[in-house]
Amino acid sequence: QVRLVESGGGLVQPGGSLRLSCTPSGFTLDSYAIAWFRQAPGKGLEGVSCISRTSADRTWYVDSVKGRFTISRDNAKNAVYLHMDSLKPEDMAVYYCARGEICRGPIYRSDWGTWGQGTQVTVSG
Repeated sequence: QVRLVESGGGLVQPGGSLRLSCTPSGFTLDSYAIAWFRQAPGKGLEGVSCISRTSADRTWYVDSVKGRFTISRDNAKNAVYLHMDSLKPEDMAVYYCARGEICRGPIYRSDWGTWGQGTQVTVSG
């Protein structure tokens, strides 16, 4: 079964850090661009970041996370990561990863297939 699995979410205080992981089942990540989206309570899906599939590792970030979030990939471990620093209450959401062909922002749901089930990030305290 082809799918993605997100992990690493949790509860963190404002200003804290988390690292989310995205790992595949049934395929290898190095053939795809990977994106992170998030959905906050009562809000629509928002594209957060993406990384290309090439060795150039082209990346894109939504303005609200620039300088705080870093996307990276480790093809040897078949994983993509979203490292989140200086977390704010407005970052609280369910975070999803998805695979696609090209990383070119802004990113929209319709361009990305094979989604994970999401991981909850709660910023409170």
